[in-house]
Formats: sequence, C-alpha cells, structure tokens
Amino acid sequence: MKLKTGDSVVVLAGKYKGATGEITAVYPKANKVLIAGVNIAKKHQKPTNKDQKGGIIDKDVPLDASNVALLHKGKPTRVGYKVKADGTKVRVAKKTGDEI
Repeated sequence: MKLKTGDSVVVLAGKYKGATGEITAVYPKANKVLIAGVNIAKKHQKPTNKDQKGGIIDKDVPLDASNVALLHKGKPTRVGYKVKADGTKVRVAKKTGDEI
C-alpha cells in the first residue's frame, strides 16, 4: 500500500466525495484507510465500566484505499516509487515527479 499514516488525502468517490483529511490508520490487508472526520457512522453503544455513558456515538469508519488520492502541493496525485542512486526507495508523485 502506497499511502501512509499522516498523509493528506482527498476522497474521490462516494458520499464524502471531495472531502479532505489526514490518514489516522492504514489497514493494508483489507486495503482500507481511516481518515479523521470522513465517513462517519452512528454506533449504538451500551454503557460499560470504562464508558459509563451509553447512547449513540459518531465513529470514523475505514474507506477503501482506491477511493482516495494523495494531496501533493494541493493537487490529487497517484503515488509511485523510485530507487535513488544510493539504493534508498522513495515515494514519488506521479503528476510532478517530486519526492513526497
């Protein structure tokens, strides 16, 4: 997966199309990313010892990674890899060719 925690992304498809946010968690096996403040679902929570108050809470739900694009210099771009001369592998913006 080419997206990492802390990347700024824009949503390309779905209910939250056009929304931007920062990735808070990445799930590579499921090919999903969790974005703060995007794709919010209501969850009915029972009171527990840890959380004495129950009720309906808002919870961020993961989005499929194919529905988001990395923001580089304010523009959405795809991500690629390039190996430098010294052998280190770096992420590269496909639109501009700049290192991320």
